[in-house]
Amino acid sequence: DGRLTFYPGNQTVDLPFINFMKRHGTVFLNAYTNSPICCPSRAAMWSGLFTHLTESWNNFKGLDPDYVTWMDLMERHGYHTQKYGKLDYTSGHHSVSNRVEAWTRDVDFLLRQEGRPMVNLTGDRKHVRVMEADWQNTDKAVNWIKEEAINFTEPFVLYLGLNLPHPYPSPYAGENFGSSTFLTSPYWLEKVTYEAIKIPKWSSLSEMHPVDYYSSYTKNCTGEFTEQEVRNIRAFYYAMCAETDAMLGEIISALRDTGLLKRTVVVFTADHGELAMEHRQFYKMSMYEGSSHVPLLVMGPGVKEQQQIPNVVSLVDIYPTMLDIARIPVPQNLSGYSLIPLLRGKAENEASPRGPRPSWVLSEFHGCNVNSSTYMLRMGKWKYITYSDGRSVLPQLFDLSADPDELTNVAMKFPVVVHSLDKTLHSVVNYPKVSSSVQEYNKRQFISWKQSLGQNYSNVIANLRWHQDWLKEPKKYEDAIDKWL
Repeated sequence: DGRLTFYPGNQTVDLPFINFMKRHGTVFLNAYTNSPICCPSRAAMWSGLFTHLTESWNNFKGLDPDYVTWMDLMERHGYHTQKYGKLDYTSGHHSVSNRVEAWTRDVDFLLRQEGRPMVNLTGDRKHVRVMEADWQNTDKAVNWIKEEAINFTEPFVLYLGLNLPHPYPSPYAGENFGSSTFLTSPYWLEKVTYEAIKIPKWSSLSEMHPVDYYSSYTKNCTGEFTEQEVRNIRAFYYAMCAETDAMLGEIISALRDTGLLKRTVVVFTADHGELAMEHRQFYKMSMYEGSSHVPLLVMGPGVKEQQQIPNVVSLVDIYPTMLDIARIPVPQNLSGYSLIPLLRGKAENEASPRGPRPSWVLSEFHGCNVNSSTYMLRMGKWKYITYSDGRSVLPQLFDLSADPDELTNVAMKFPVVVHSLDKTLHSVVNYPKVSSSVQEYNKRQFISWKQSLGQNYSNVIANLRWHQDWLKEPKKYEDAIDKWL
């Protein structure tokens, strides 16, 4: 969650290396994901294109494996390149459940797709390496810097993708089957200031926006939660962020130890945030700040120190920025704009050859746990969220300066603002048309998946993540699917 990288969010947890980057570089106060879920977000970041252009509609559908990323271009221009850890921007990954839930989101049923979120404390006060796979990838990156990068005569670009602070899936059976677990050790939990944790306000279930209700239900968050449960989920999440920060620290230390830090640009960001029980939800897949607002910090030669940038930016800006750093000509068809003028502390009018950066950012979502294509435009103090064709579901408008927790939808109160933002959104994407093509895509994909199973369809679908709900009335849900088809 990007809000943890600046005041007041950063009072909840100690993030020494994020703070180091702020002292020696620039922090963006309003950076957003272009799609709040792993694969579509990463597809946008690696391609520099909005989601409706990559057609990365869900976690199963990303870029083609041979897509030319900014790193590929840097390699062609003489850079040594290396990637470690989570990439997740090409098609074909993630579970069958994840796909089928995304394809069937227009079916008229409510099924819990997740186990109830929970926390788990492991190890003791000396247990530092909780997410072992991430630590191993960090070790590889550190060794690469110390053994390879230090000897290069040409420049290098290194990418390290971490899973943390993603909740852990819990594969065991029983009551909490499929639940997502916020897991940490006492070592990290001690870095969290419990008193500073804000308990989010929730609307009553009957007052929730219909799409929010669907999300909350499918994420198994409509039951009762005690204040202590919510506080714990948030605390454990912050502790997982502290562990992530320590891995960033390993990279910064390796660069410092090799004398490379002063001549290396370091970028820290994320594919999406974590709601951590805000709006009665955990996970992502939402346009609320906890899910869509990402961290973005940059330090290195030419980057202004101790700078906080209020301009809205998004992950598609990474592509042109990386090419700009490498002095490689930037393709004209990109959705993003280079961040270099901002990072150098220059005025916006000294902008790219493509003209000035727009005053808005776009995020969109078409995947699971949400029963409608969703589009978000952030511009100035306003956040405008519209769904599907723009008419069948009520839009939302939040004034983030007066209502940073996004509790009051003022769309009815400011029709002129809604009209103006909707017009801007339409100029960027014909969203009713995109929504309709996603609906067709979902149906096509589902039908071909169903046909590929032969006679086994009912058996397979009944045992996906929603099996506990499905098995109570399988006929009812099969009929709902038939009706949808």
